[in-house]
Amino acid sequence: MLDGVGDRPSKVLNGLTPLQAARIPFINGLARAGMNGVIDPVAPGVPVGSDTGHLSILGYDPYKYYPGRGPFEAIGAGVRLRAGDVAFRCNFASVDDNDVVVDRRAGRIGSQEAGQLVESLSEVKEIDGVEVMIKHTVEHRSVLVLRGEVSDRVSDIDPHKDNLPVAWARPLDESREAKRTAEVLNKLLKRYREILESHPVNLRRRGQGLAVANMVLPRGAGRMPNLPSLDSKYHLKAAVIAGAALYKGVCNTVGMEIVEAPGATGTLSTDLNSKFKTAFDALRSYDFIFLHIKGTDTAAHDKDPLTKAQFLEKIDTAFSDNFDPPSEEFIVCITGDHTTSSLTGEHRGDPVPVLISGYGVRVDHVSRFNEVDSAQGAMGRLRGTDLMSVLMDLANKTEKFGE
Repeated sequence: MLDGVGDRPSKVLNGLTPLQAARIPFINGLARAGMNGVIDPVAPGVPVGSDTGHLSILGYDPYKYYPGRGPFEAIGAGVRLRAGDVAFRCNFASVDDNDVVVDRRAGRIGSQEAGQLVESLSEVKEIDGVEVMIKHTVEHRSVLVLRGEVSDRVSDIDPHKDNLPVAWARPLDESREAKRTAEVLNKLLKRYREILESHPVNLRRRGQGLAVANMVLPRGAGRMPNLPSLDSKYHLKAAVIAGAALYKGVCNTVGMEIVEAPGATGTLSTDLNSKFKTAFDALRSYDFIFLHIKGTDTAAHDKDPLTKAQFLEKIDTAFSDNFDPPSEEFIVCITGDHTTSSLTGEHRGDPVPVLISGYGVRVDHVSRFNEVDSAQGAMGRLRGTDLMSVLMDLANKTEKFGE
């Protein structure tokens, strides 16, 4: 799963997308040896988040199963949620004196400094009788959990774009719990703001002219989901390899075991060789490995198509160098969870390419893996929720419908 791999043509790349511009001979070889197509993660023209995109591509209709992003982040970060807990995914952000968000990622603050900030924030254990837990995940991201008489029916504090004011929490229904949760959350965030403004990390960053991380922006409130497992649907022993908490959380929620790859960071600096080696080693013990790579999305969010293309080339090299199938009855699928436009830095609703190559897979006439060439392939255009059925059929793990 190449996160945010789909893109749009860029002048920087002479009118090509990063996939079209990248030198990826190994992945293109897999495209030539298999069948290709494109996927609408949820529906044509609908931009999706990584959470809903992943759910859909794993075979779970997000309109039915999506609980909000927070619980997936929390589970992936190793937080044991109890019934009734409300979890949020959070960003550190830079805000000005008028509470306008100047940078939603606080200059993409590094994990070491962000971890120090979260350590200070974690000293706040309770607000008005509601238990509070915060845990750092990667870079500017963290997880916030509220425990007590709380509700997930509260709005996002994150305005989702720079140069907009902080969207202070408000209840989304008339319940006492929703109103109380919004009040507690706003009081908590103001307390966090006080701690962050005077923290040595931010004092040092301000002195160096760097973006300060002086605000926490929660979003995606939700409770622990209850999803049918992949094993119950397809009789699979499955595992996930990922650097960031969200992807571990989504996959673990549907019953995948988490396999850690040394050096997997969920950033552009992740150890790709380690991730691919770990994946092929794990195939000796599991039927299905879900390998997630984040850097493609990161570069596109930073509006840097050249870095995205260069990172794709690194992926191709690492994949080739560590390619070690456990048997000839091996199938590989490469796709993305959504398009992230390097022009806008945002998720868009364009379809993403998909290839399937390996044992018993039909071969079409496509020779390159990208948004345009893949669309000419034998798979045509699929919904995200169709992909697992296609893969399980090729692996002979589906049951006949009817007599």
